[in-house]
Amino acid sequence: MQVSVETTSGLERRVTIQVPAAQIDEAVEERLKQTAKSARINGFRRGKVPMSFVRRQYGNEVRAEVVSEVMRTQYVEAITQEKLNPAGYPEIDASVNEAGKDLEFVATLEVYPEVEVGSVADLSIEKPVASVSDEDLDKMIEVLREQQAKWNEVDRAATEQDQVNIDFEGFIDGEAFEGGKAEGHDLGLSSGTFIPGFEAQLVGAKAGEEKDVNVTFPEDYQAEQLKGKDAVFKVKVNKVSEQQKPELDDDFFKLYGVEEGGLEAFRADVKKNMERELEQTVKSKVKEQVVTALVERNEFDVPKALVSNEIDALRQQAVQQFGGPSNFDASALPAELFQEQAEKRVKLGLLMAAVVEAKELKADDTALRAYVEKLAESYQDPQQVVDYYMNNEQMRQQLESAVLEEQVVENLLNEATVNEVAMSYDDAIKPAEQNAEAA
Repeated sequence: MQVSVETTSGLERRVTIQVPAAQIDEAVEERLKQTAKSARINGFRRGKVPMSFVRRQYGNEVRAEVVSEVMRTQYVEAITQEKLNPAGYPEIDASVNEAGKDLEFVATLEVYPEVEVGSVADLSIEKPVASVSDEDLDKMIEVLREQQAKWNEVDRAATEQDQVNIDFEGFIDGEAFEGGKAEGHDLGLSSGTFIPGFEAQLVGAKAGEEKDVNVTFPEDYQAEQLKGKDAVFKVKVNKVSEQQKPELDDDFFKLYGVEEGGLEAFRADVKKNMERELEQTVKSKVKEQVVTALVERNEFDVPKALVSNEIDALRQQAVQQFGGPSNFDASALPAELFQEQAEKRVKLGLLMAAVVEAKELKADDTALRAYVEKLAESYQDPQQVVDYYMNNEQMRQQLESAVLEEQVVENLLNEATVNEVAMSYDDAIKPAEQNAEAA
């Protein structure tokens, strides 16, 4: 076997492989002899068919099978010999494939890039520092009460704290527009879910009242044809309801898994959950800064085959996330929608793997168990969760990836400068983009 390797572009390699004609011809002849033993041709007994008939009847088919097998095996030997690390499957085409001539075929493939992670010694990371105050806890308990609240109809004018049930239809320049009509719609007058100014104009309205609500659609409204347009909504108020929050009693506490201990135990449990959320959010914000810097500071080409696979995975996630039908063909979603995200994820994966190898990081049983025990704290039966992850091979592999990812981030943080930034609980748990907008 003769092998030559050519770099055609970036990560693409063109591997030309030659196999002696004798090797192919011998393999074909041997396969034909085996075929002759079981061949059925009219006028001949099985096993007694002359080889000339067998070659004429099966020669092309057998040669095609042999050549296909040889190309596969010789390709593997060639990339091993040349120490190539392929990313994805190759395209293999025979350039010379004739009896009596050396077989020549070309394998076009991509290889993994050589990734060397640059230093992050000059990287500055902001780490939010916050705690759960009694005020934060009280606010959260009120949120939980609101989640379990009921709405009771009242015979009075609506206040900002009330909910109204309305029929409405919207008009622009006297013409009704699509999507601007509904009946029996429940609307909280402090929910902020409708067009700015709509809810405020219903404060003071009573059941049975009809009124015109004048609003202007925002310039960034999702419907292009409505952006910045003045509109009039004809509204009928069907009923007014006030919110009745549940009392802080044992029945309420049981809704959140607190069976005994009363208010003190409930507050302690809620605070523990808030502290857990705070810890995870801070960790996530710090990690996002690290991985973003890692990707931005290390430039290299990524294999197209890996990006393509990642795009397919993102397509499937999108269909599941948005509740597409089970028979929906995810490949119908344009690849361009996911291209940038897929490239970033592939690049990050390669960088993470490079750090794992360079730092000789390992996800041993101790690290895996510690990680999953932390994960299981919020479940009713933590030990059941731990056993499920530790004894399920597929889940265990996911654990290993998560633990190694954490170790990579911790190692990079040890090299970078971490600046602690004091802030309130609310600010700390806000998504990073919201904090950036506020600044």
